[in-house]
Amino acid sequence: MKKIDGWVTSPKGFEAAGVKAGIKVSGNHDIALIYSTVPAATGAVFTQNKMCAAPVLVSREVAANPYVQAIAINSGCANACTGEQGLEDARKMQAIAAELLDLEPNSVYVCSTGVIGQFLPMDKIEAGFVAAEEVLSEEGGEDCAKAIQTTDTFIKHVGYETIIDDKTVTVAGIAKGAGMIHPNMATMLTFLTTDAAIAPDVLKAMTKKIADKSFNMVVVDGDTSTNDTMIILANGLAENEIIISEEHPDYQAVYDLMLACAQELAKLIAHDGEGATKFLEVNVVGAATWEDAKTAAMAIAKSPLVKTAFFGQDPNWGRIVCAAGYSGAEMDSSKVNLEIGNIRLVESGMNCNVALEKLAPVMSEHDISLTIDLGVGKEEATVWTCDFSYEYVKINGEYHT
Repeated sequence: MKKIDGWVTSPKGFEAAGVKAGIKVSGNHDIALIYSTVPAATGAVFTQNKMCAAPVLVSREVAANPYVQAIAINSGCANACTGEQGLEDARKMQAIAAELLDLEPNSVYVCSTGVIGQFLPMDKIEAGFVAAEEVLSEEGGEDCAKAIQTTDTFIKHVGYETIIDDKTVTVAGIAKGAGMIHPNMATMLTFLTTDAAIAPDVLKAMTKKIADKSFNMVVVDGDTSTNDTMIILANGLAENEIIISEEHPDYQAVYDLMLACAQELAKLIAHDGEGATKFLEVNVVGAATWEDAKTAAMAIAKSPLVKTAFFGQDPNWGRIVCAAGYSGAEMDSSKVNLEIGNIRLVESGMNCNVALEKLAPVMSEHDISLTIDLGVGKEEATVWTCDFSYEYVKINGEYHT
């Protein structure tokens, strides 16, 4: 497996575009298209938020198909909590993109991100997709990635490739997300493309497994968005032998490729948390089950007290063990150990009395790892998150205006 400077157009047979349609007040890119030149097997997962947006409802229908060919995206307006008109607008957006690409509407996913409760400006949507179709190309990956952003401070993209059946197989992806991040499915908006040949039913199951080990393990603020969507398209143009089951000898290689891509994107989202000054890796080991390990890690990662302590560079380990304790995960308080940056602070549930000056260099780092041992088993899990800063409050206090 080799990491590459990848965009969604890096795998064979994919084109993309991103344009400025005037939806965003900033005037930045806000309409994106991703297109496979041939039908692509697809897998997708969506938000578990019961107030899900209209494009999620439409895209869930598309996800039931074995093959699709395009993803149409807008940013600047979430088209969420918009009732029947919102659903009608999402379908119209889908139909516009489909007609431009000479496809059936049910071959096109639709995704939106931005402010909740506002209707799509359909005149700008239509003009934007007309402009995007005109510049659709293999060179359009970067503009596409720009067009899906909202409060992101940098473009999130990654790619990997490997050799399967003497063929080069490539996976690449882009993502957007910095706030309202607590996926209960996948995350924000995330699109992976690959030229691997894989059967649709296998890809659908693989997508859920990948989400559970990547985007479902990242949290910024504990809020699950109304619009969270993860989509994978696999068009088979690498011409490897098609993977028809998990028992296929090449299944693991493709799974590992996609997982590496998804986990890196998930980490980039945590790095770009709104107002973040720290990237935090929360490792839970010694759990009775993987679910318990995740539960404890998420409790720590979501705790405002833990997050603000890291912002203030305060090694207040009591907040960490407290969060693990109330998480509901099984643990033995007399066997709990805790380390921050490989410095042991708690041993067998007791304070190690480490001098604060010894911890100062660790707490001043941007990337910080902590590990807590629950002392009851052998399962483990890792969650990626960030701190809470003054800037987070400012960004979200002013977001709507």
